[in-house]
Formats: sequence, C-alpha cells, structure tokens
Amino acid sequence: MIELGRITGLFGIHGWLKVESYTDPRENILNYQPWAIKLKNQPLQHVMVENSENHAKGLVVHLKGFESMETARGLIGARINVDREKLPKLPEGQYYWTDLEGLEVVTIAGVSLGKVAYLFDTPANDVLVVKGDRERFIPYLPGNVVKHVDLSKKIMQVDWDPEF
Repeated sequence: MIELGRITGLFGIHGWLKVESYTDPRENILNYQPWAIKLKNQPLQHVMVENSENHAKGLVVHLKGFESMETARGLIGARINVDREKLPKLPEGQYYWTDLEGLEVVTIAGVSLGKVAYLFDTPANDVLVVKGDRERFIPYLPGNVVKHVDLSKKIMQVDWDPEF
C-alpha cells in the first residue's frame, strides 16, 4: 500500500470531507480507487469517492456511504492508501518519493550522510531531507547531485560535501 494523502476535516453538513493530496496534480488522487482508509488501531476500510470538487487549497470529496457529518467525522485524520499496483510504472531512473524514503545516502567517497527521512518540492527542484549525524537538505538533481540509486540495496550515492 502507498499513502497518497489524508483526510483533514469536515466540509459542510452532508458528509463531505477535506482531503490533502500528495499527488501532483492533487486531483490525481481521484484516479486511484478504491481508497484504503487507515485510522489508528482500526483495520483498513475500502471506500469509493462518490463525488469531488476542487476547493480553495485542496480537494473536498464525498465518500459512498458517508451521508452525514456524524458518519464522516470518524474519518478525520485517516490516511488514504492505494494498492501500489494501481500506480503507473515509471521510466528507468524515475522514482516515487516513497521509494526514496529510508534509503541510506552515501557520498562518492563512501561517507554515510544518513537516511532519506522525507522529500519536499521547491520551484527549482525536489529536496531530500537526510537525517544522520545532523539534518541535511540535499537537492534531488539526478546526474548532477544524485549519482546512483539502488533500491534493492537501499542506497543512494550523491556528489555532496559531508561538511555542507
């Protein structure tokens, strides 16, 4: 399962929910159904989006079977997961962020900088947040900074000064 977003709150009184999507563009989350909703200490629950709308900074959705504010309220904070097989295959050398998270990052000289904790995007490029002896922000620039990614060995090689 791959986490593609989360339910952040209620929208109105008829069971509509606010959704934070991790896909780009954000509406792509609607292409991967059913959603497997995960709440703490509860089993996965599969749901279908019955209706959706773009609204301000995010999406609002109406899930089948959640017709009121009371029934939908229990989904606030739920993580939205989908089967990995539903995601498109990427070309060689491209990766989903979730595949890069947890990789050990080593320099060309073999110095370990830590592990990729998460990524975020900027207008210029994506950025790896690497946590080791300290936290580092390394631009995700394949070929320039990122020299090699080996998912089977869980290693990413970078051309980066460990002192930076």
